[in-house]
Amino acid sequence: MLNLSNSETDGNVNFSKFKAYSSIVNRSIHRLLSRILLGTAIFLFILLFFPWTQTIQSKGYVTTLKPGQRPQTLQSPIPGKIEQWYVKEGDYVKKGDTILRISEVKDQYFDPMLLERTGDQINSKANSVIAYGQKTEALRNQLTSAKKERVLKLEQTRNKLKQAKLKIVSDSISLEAEEVNLSIAKRQYNRIEELYEEGLKSRLDFETKQSKLQETQAKVIDLESKLLTSKNELLNAKMEINRIEAEYANKISKIESDISTTISTRLDTEVQVSKLENSLSNYSIRRGLYFVRAPLDGYINKAIISGIGETFKEGEKLVNIMPKSYEIAVETYIDPIDLPLIGIGDHIRVQFDGWPAIVFSGWPNASYGTYGAEVVAIENFISDNGKYRLLLAPDPDSEHPWPDALRVGSGARTLALLEDVPIWYEIWRKLNGFPPNYYPKTQQKNSGEKAK
Repeated sequence: MLNLSNSETDGNVNFSKFKAYSSIVNRSIHRLLSRILLGTAIFLFILLFFPWTQTIQSKGYVTTLKPGQRPQTLQSPIPGKIEQWYVKEGDYVKKGDTILRISEVKDQYFDPMLLERTGDQINSKANSVIAYGQKTEALRNQLTSAKKERVLKLEQTRNKLKQAKLKIVSDSISLEAEEVNLSIAKRQYNRIEELYEEGLKSRLDFETKQSKLQETQAKVIDLESKLLTSKNELLNAKMEINRIEAEYANKISKIESDISTTISTRLDTEVQVSKLENSLSNYSIRRGLYFVRAPLDGYINKAIISGIGETFKEGEKLVNIMPKSYEIAVETYIDPIDLPLIGIGDHIRVQFDGWPAIVFSGWPNASYGTYGAEVVAIENFISDNGKYRLLLAPDPDSEHPWPDALRVGSGARTLALLEDVPIWYEIWRKLNGFPPNYYPKTQQKNSGEKAK
């Protein structure tokens, strides 16, 4: 209240008759409030030294423990067009059940008699292989005959060569003998000529010796001619041997070349048969791909491409299927700074969406509605979201099994239990942004058992 006058009124006013004044100046109320504040301060101070369990919290979702148990999409390895659906979304199918039928969109497979015609081509090519084999055998027989004929021809010509050599020897001997006779005839002629000139021999004797000399000279010339003929026959025999060898060498080489060509053609034909058989097998397998079948027992979740007559490319997703049997797990992500604190086999508490829970992160014993889990896999490379992926399986030692009604894909929150520290230390750590404390695995296991 402002003092607007020089007159003092404090001493003249009796404030005790006012109820508000009595309430303010009541010392008992002040003492009670002071005691409450002091007690609260003492309780908060003591509370700072209470144990607090450090935790790593993260969000994840329910998945399956094994990759083959997770929701799968069925694709077609060939492009096609949807012709007929045999199931609807939500249906249960067994392994091998037909889900839908497709048809071809590539013109090279339109022929309805494609398998039969390819089989006919294979039979024709197989017969060609047999024919080439028979031709090869015939050529080999020709080669054997040619080699035998060459041996006989060469043997015959060598015999002629020997005969020519013997004939040369015989003609040479005859020529030498006749040359001796010629020399004798010349001496006789010379003596008769001398005697004839002296008149001791008649002209008849002289002419007789002269005739005999000429006859002997003619025989020598004839034998020389025969010797030359024999030598020519020897040369002809040698040339015949060379000719026969060259002729049969060419003939044998040509037959061997024909054999090689035939074998090569046969091998090429066998390759074509193999390619056709491969094509026939591919065509047969492709026919089987016209029906998309369930790879396992499960439920049809969603038809991704559903329109009748709608075309798709190879590898394009057609339908989503959820396996019937699976083992539940939780997939969650943690920051890189917390990764060194987590190891395989660590115990973690999990809260599932849809299941009521009261969670005190620092006092796990006071929490309700959480379930035990165990780390079974840790990703070795960081994920696209900048965190590391953990895979959690139900803890076999947990006091409460995971709910049976859990569905794959539902949300989950995870709570990794670490070291027990005072509350004041945890507040100080949070304010400074320090990571939780690292401690040995035995302590982690004890913390997990304590949480149970």
